[in-house]
Amino acid sequence: MTFKTKESRLLLILGSFFVANAILSEFIGVKLFSVEETLGFKKFDINLFGVPNLSFVMSAGVLTWPIIFIMTDIINEYFGVKQVRFLSILTSILIAFAFLVVWGSMHLSAADFWVHQTINGEDLNMNNAFAGIFGQGMWIIVGSIIAFIVGQLADVLIFHRIKKITGERALWLRATGSTLVSQLIDSFVVIFIAFYLNPQYHYSWQMVAAIGLVNYTYKFVVAILMTPILYIVHAIIDGYLGKELAKKLMEMAGRG
Repeated sequence: MTFKTKESRLLLILGSFFVANAILSEFIGVKLFSVEETLGFKKFDINLFGVPNLSFVMSAGVLTWPIIFIMTDIINEYFGVKQVRFLSILTSILIAFAFLVVWGSMHLSAADFWVHQTINGEDLNMNNAFAGIFGQGMWIIVGSIIAFIVGQLADVLIFHRIKKITGERALWLRATGSTLVSQLIDSFVVIFIAFYLNPQYHYSWQMVAAIGLVNYTYKFVVAILMTPILYIVHAIIDGYLGKELAKKLMEMAGRG
């Protein structure tokens, strides 16, 4: 197969961004950050379900999530459910493979001169730092992969259900609506598996519900804010493909 046609090149580009950002999200996701402090605000002090002192502490993986959201809906729009489903399963396999490679690299014997490094005036054990950053727990990895697959499959199904009702109109409704539902699922599934089912933690259902709701609130706001960008990307792709080819692809995608 060659990538001589516009549609094949477009699918390659969109698919590459989709896979790359999903894998990247898993690895940078180990860092947690305060949304309020990053934006220069005072931390919120939220009390939900009896869980006090909650604030918007998010995984750094949310940086790439909006890109995955756009890629999912654009691929769905032009290439249909089967392509998104295939890419989602492929990405999950690649994420698992990436973690397997990282697990293997953690068990390599570190070079003596590399272990102790001075960074920003601090003496760091690089081998411990490497293991701490990349060595996510198995429950978190499994929860993340399952949440990704379930969320993506829900996204594509809801997207096309809405599209059957609205036709080519209301891109914002099918794109944002499907994303809001899929992220609701994703936000709770990963926390439930990684911290509720995981015997190493003792999270109550109230804790899971509270953290999941805070995370989902952030994703809800971001999904709404990303809607105009989705229209911009859509317009750029229509310009690249041309009206006739774009319409033909969307009609074929709508048939499943």
